[in-house]
Parts: sequence; structure tokens; C-alpha cells
Amino acid sequence: MLRRGVPTTYTPAPDVEAEIQRLSKELGIGVSEAINRLARRGIAAGREPVARFHQRSNSMGAKIPVDNIGAVLDELDHD
Repeated sequence: MLRRGVPTTYTPAPDVEAEIQRLSKELGIGVSEAINRLARRGIAAGREPVARFHQRSNSMGAKIPVDNIGAVLDELDHD
């Protein structure tokens, strides 16, 4: 458990370190504040609802049931 005011060693991945440095320079804030802001963004992103996928279908005028692939193949063989 982290204790407030006690230094903690953290080694970010190179891409994370680049983002920390970019944010720090862009906003003129310290590294610790940049890390906190990025962590908060990640936490907030995890709480956002994920868009659900909905499959849409349209009738293509099939004259035979296609829920039985064997019957469909038999029908195609007869033509």
C-alpha cells in the first residue's frame, strides 16, 4: 500500500514515459502531476460505457431456409 509523502519508485514503459514527458512539458506541470492526470484519464476511460455491437440484417429474398446448411447444399446440388 502506498503511503502519502513516501517516495515510490516507478519505472514507466518507454511509450508511457514519452506521454508523461509530453504532458508535463505541454501543461508546465511536474512529472508526478502528469502521472496522476494520466492515471485519472485511464480510470475515467474504464468507467465509460462500451458501445454495444448490434448486428443489422435485411431480407435478401431467400426462398429456402438457410438455418440448415446441409439442406441448402442439397438444394444447390439439384440446380
